[in-house]
Amino acid sequence: MKSVSWCVSGLLLLLGATPVLAKTCDELKAEIDARIRANGVAVFELQVVEADATEGLKVVGSCGAGKKKIVYSRP
Repeated sequence: MKSVSWCVSGLLLLLGATPVLAKTCDELKAEIDARIRANGVAVFELQVVEADATEGLKVVGSCGAGKKKIVYSRP
């Protein structure tokens, strides 16, 4: 019984810490930018937009608890 309470306590602690582990949109955008450049693409643009404004755009990431999307385009 004691081990069950420890498991429940650990789970609650982990769930409480989850928002702290979330990345900001700028951090995620920088990581995606680095991955694209590492694949040899030099000319491109990443933008953070509202989630409902992605019609016809190539979405490469999601942030802001799903309220924002990171979109990719090539000029």
